[in-house]
Amino acid sequence: MKISKYIDHTLLSTTASEADIRKLCQEALDNDFASVCVNGDYVELAASLVHKEGSTVKVTAVVGFPLGAMSTTAKVDECREAIFCGADEIDMVINLSWLKDKKYDKISYELERMRTTCGSKILKVILETCELTDQEIEKACALCKAASCDFVKTSTGFDPKGGASVHAVEVMKKICGDFPHIKAAGGIRDRKTMDEMIKAGATRIGTSHGVELIK
Repeated sequence: MKISKYIDHTLLSTTASEADIRKLCQEALDNDFASVCVNGDYVELAASLVHKEGSTVKVTAVVGFPLGAMSTTAKVDECREAIFCGADEIDMVINLSWLKDKKYDKISYELERMRTTCGSKILKVILETCELTDQEIEKACALCKAASCDFVKTSTGFDPKGGASVHAVEVMKKICGDFPHIKAAGGIRDRKTMDEMIKAGATRIGTSHGVELIK
């Protein structure tokens, strides 16, 4: 796989303008990235820009972002709306408090509803690994694997404690094996870090520095 197809070209700033999103999408088309990753309010615009004949660039929408603490019904509705507007992939934040409290049945139910709602669309589950112990990361990955989620993802990039780490990717890989896939995101700003994440097992990289990384 060529290096550009590892990258979800990302812009999730609360102050992102329409012009910023248009620039993001053009960069994704010019560099043949895997997807553009945007907030829900820009999914329809992004889809109109990248879903062109000859383009393989997808649209990723975040759901339950960045805290993951809303109701399952709210996440499902947000996911359904994003898909209606043109999202090809969904990046949903797991409920960290449920994971900390070992409410695994609630997590499994949410993952199953999200899996059903996504249908054939790609479902990535954000774990926010900087907030978790290795054992909690392993359990979260096992739950995602059981629910047939397509990816587990390290981070939102919004937690002040940090983003992706090679260690977290290695822990995730131990449980996931070849599936679910692993997306590393949060703080990946240079090619050396990207290459380390891929070597550790990541098959997708979320970054707002995609253009610089492939250069």
